[in-house]
Amino acid sequence: MKITCKTIAQNLTRTELLVVFARKDRRPKLPAGVKVPQPALASFDGEEREVRFIDCSDGPVERLLLIGVGEGNGIDPETLRRCGAIAAKKAEKTGAGSATLWFDLPAGKRAESLGQALAEGAVMGTYRLTDFKSDAEPAKLKRLTIQGGSADFKRGAERGEIIGAANCLARRLQDSPGNLMRPRDLVAEARKVAKLSPRLSVEILDEKAMARLGMGSLLSVSRGSSEPAYLIHLVYRPGRKKGDRKVCLVGKGLTFDAGGISLKPSPKMDEMKYDMSGGAAVLGAFQALAGLEPDDIEVHGLVPTSENLPDGKANKPGDLVTAMNGLTIEILNTDAEGRLILADALAYAETNIKPDAMIDLATLTGAVVVGLGHELSGVMGNDEKVIDALVASGKRTGELVWPLPMLDCHKKAMKGRVGDLQNISGAGVGAGSSTGGAFLSNFVGDIPWAHLDIAGSAWGAEDRDYQGGPWGTGVGVRLLVDYLEHG
Repeated sequence: MKITCKTIAQNLTRTELLVVFARKDRRPKLPAGVKVPQPALASFDGEEREVRFIDCSDGPVERLLLIGVGEGNGIDPETLRRCGAIAAKKAEKTGAGSATLWFDLPAGKRAESLGQALAEGAVMGTYRLTDFKSDAEPAKLKRLTIQGGSADFKRGAERGEIIGAANCLARRLQDSPGNLMRPRDLVAEARKVAKLSPRLSVEILDEKAMARLGMGSLLSVSRGSSEPAYLIHLVYRPGRKKGDRKVCLVGKGLTFDAGGISLKPSPKMDEMKYDMSGGAAVLGAFQALAGLEPDDIEVHGLVPTSENLPDGKANKPGDLVTAMNGLTIEILNTDAEGRLILADALAYAETNIKPDAMIDLATLTGAVVVGLGHELSGVMGNDEKVIDALVASGKRTGELVWPLPMLDCHKKAMKGRVGDLQNISGAGVGAGSSTGGAFLSNFVGDIPWAHLDIAGSAWGAEDRDYQGGPWGTGVGVRLLVDYLEHG
């Protein structure tokens, strides 16, 4: 689908479907020359997400779709994001080959954020995974124009198109079957992303390279699989010689997690293809960076990627492994493997990258789903400034983040009996998400760091028009991009 962003001062081009957004209890304002039966306009209430189709009697438009944005002067970006998705979905469902989204409402200082939200919703609303269906019909909507009232709105829409497409990349990676999205396939996707801009580069560390670095924790997880593990290292460098700050994003890339010897139960095990959602978010964020090209920040992305399967060579409960920073880890449960691959990735960042701030994303614990459900990501870390910035980004993007505690008692619960650490806490401790974060805190040194537990928000979220249901959400892409801009 080709997307064009314009201001409403520019001419309305001929289109099969014109989408006009209207406030509650106010008569919808149409572009000049578009004529429709007046009673149809007068009776439209403009309730939030209300829709109405009207056949046009004259003008450069075949059909009109009204979408309500609710009452009040301050339009919420999340509302407009959902309305953008509704518009794109309705256009596709009606078979329109072209559509124009017309936003002629007061936006004020929020014009850019509203333009971005509308475009994000429109792009994310058209996401479909049809790669593996033999009878899939091609998308009907070929051309989409977004027109708003100012240059700021247009600029925001252009950003939203880039960020929405990056979210869709993450979702495609999430939703792809585990046998077709193996560690080697995630590596191939990272190489594709790196080719999007001369400012991007990628280095792939294979098992031999990781062994030389002493990454015994990460390497132990792939022992039960015939697929080798990798550490993906993406780098975005700004146009000028050095950015104002250096940030490292780390995403768990477990392309399938059967639990290893501590085998998971059969129901819903197919959903364990989503255990690489943190890694997918990092790749999506780098695709967005390629399009946005910020000039004030250097960004590193690490994706430790592996499978966790049962085999005669697999980790056993009670085994001891040594991480890159020299800490020994007792593996009491092989299904707590995400923290094992993240441990070495975080230690690598602390030693080799030395960023000003570090954020990891992982589908780490079922406990965060119990605590926060599917609509929130949990966050904890060693730096309140980074945590607060992520919470603020969550509010701006609709990818909500909730702070969780990480106390000394949680860190104490992860101390080992035979080794320095153990990969799960003892019985009765509880607070599984907090103890998981406490384990990871041993590998970041003094670097300001936050851990995002996205096990609930990565898939299974309620339908928001632009995402939801049984599909991946691409959570983290928009959150990280916003953090990199404002954090």
